[in-house]
Amino acid sequence: MNGFIEKYQEGIDDIVSPDASIEKIAGGFRFLEGPAWHPVEHHLTFSDIMGNALYRYKEDMESSGQPIELIRENSYLANGNTYDTQGRLLTCEHGTSRVTRLENGGETTILASHYDGKALNSPNDIIVSKDGTIYFTDPDPGRCERVGIPRDPELDFKGVYAIRPDGELSLLVDDFSKPNGLCLSLDETQLYVNDTDRQHIRVFDLTSGGRLENPRLWADLIGDEPGVADGMKFDREGNLYCSGPGGIQIFNDQARIIGRILTPEVAANFAWGGVQLTTLYMTATTGLYRMELKVPGLPLF
Repeated sequence: MNGFIEKYQEGIDDIVSPDASIEKIAGGFRFLEGPAWHPVEHHLTFSDIMGNALYRYKEDMESSGQPIELIRENSYLANGNTYDTQGRLLTCEHGTSRVTRLENGGETTILASHYDGKALNSPNDIIVSKDGTIYFTDPDPGRCERVGIPRDPELDFKGVYAIRPDGELSLLVDDFSKPNGLCLSLDETQLYVNDTDRQHIRVFDLTSGGRLENPRLWADLIGDEPGVADGMKFDREGNLYCSGPGGIQIFNDQARIIGRILTPEVAANFAWGGVQLTTLYMTATTGLYRMELKVPGLPLF
């Protein structure tokens, strides 16, 4: 271990250089989440949930000393962010229990707010497939103190949903305790979803009709340090990264943990950025951090 990397398998050396370090870009936030890298404009959008704001970090402005700008003062306690296939920003709002899309003209479109006539809990994390289908998790922290607005839930389950390209909202699974991070396999035939309460990752086969089949436990997170199953993504070589105890846990395609990136603060989420998508940006409680990796991530569109 070099102070930042905890090694379990030899494969970790092919992902993180032994002399890699973690750099703090900025601090003073309240609870950072939802990093999303724009692969064309080369900037990172991220949420400060408790600060009720969206921010943007621009690499090319770093020399000016002001690389971070406030882009949404009232974010409705936004959590997860991503881009759709047209490069429009999608956001999960804890305060309104909505999934929204920022249009190119600046107006906001509500993509989902209710299921079966009842308000969603608090959409949390969000991804988009190549065919434009949006997947998101809907636990209930946004209806609790600290990161939400206390109010009773209308639904009696915490679901994982899909929004089809035609706008149809469908419930995919409803038996999670607290579904959080989610990601698609590289070939988009499987959907991975983690559970914050159970500290594990499940995987489902995704049918051509958009249903989930063959649910199974894929991996348990390890460690007793602070941190829970949260953000989750694949890199370009099919290694799965998941926020968890200690920082960010990295698994190979056989579900074996190969290493952990130990972060200075509890890391809720992360995203690859930079021109080559080899910079790992980490939203870790009060700070935004970065680290250079050998394996790039995947562009969001």
